[in-house]
Amino acid sequence: LNLELTPIYAIEPGGSFSEQAYHNLISALKGQIKPEDDLEYISRVSIPGVLTGKSVRLFSGQVVPVIVPEVRGMYEWNVNQLVSMAVEAAKTATPQAQGSTPPAQTNEQEEATRASLKEFLNRMYYEFRNLGQTSHDRALNFAATNAFQAAQALTEATGKGMQLASIETEKSPICRMDSDCWDVKLKFFDPENDRRAKKIFRFTVDVSDLMPVTIGQMRTWSMSN
Repeated sequence: LNLELTPIYAIEPGGSFSEQAYHNLISALKGQIKPEDDLEYISRVSIPGVLTGKSVRLFSGQVVPVIVPEVRGMYEWNVNQLVSMAVEAAKTATPQAQGSTPPAQTNEQEEATRASLKEFLNRMYYEFRNLGQTSHDRALNFAATNAFQAAQALTEATGKGMQLASIETEKSPICRMDSDCWDVKLKFFDPENDRRAKKIFRFTVDVSDLMPVTIGQMRTWSMSN
């Protein structure tokens, strides 16, 4: 498993679903060798797993830890399809706003949302790179792959001419028993008016299990600079 061009983990499927894990890996490799403009091009993969405590030496001489992948969390990410699905999900989540907006303006908002969501994904993938071993990093990584929820925030923010300012994670003060909850905050600002209040979108992620889950609904409020 590479992060950019640097190997970070060796993947060793095991258990009852190892055959499916190998099938998923082959499918991902098949999609990654396609041209970038191909509709089936796979730009990234999401592979949660458990560290085995073992390590292997690659042909390059680099030693990397071995993980056993969790099949139910292995995903292939097609950015164009992901953006389209996220925009559609956001439109469904806000039917009243879409219904009261003229078609031309709606199309402009959709294009702005697509561009902002692509920038959001690129920023998450490249600015916040990590090995995903701490709770903080896992919450941040889940925010990157949970683009459907991010799209709701981006749709509302870009509709008001705002852009993403920062992404923060902090330990949630309230959490279920035996859980590990983190609050992910997306902050947006107006690039044309620095006196305008920032918009905050917050959702909570529980990373206690192999597969993180979102707790509750996304909340939003305004905050002075």
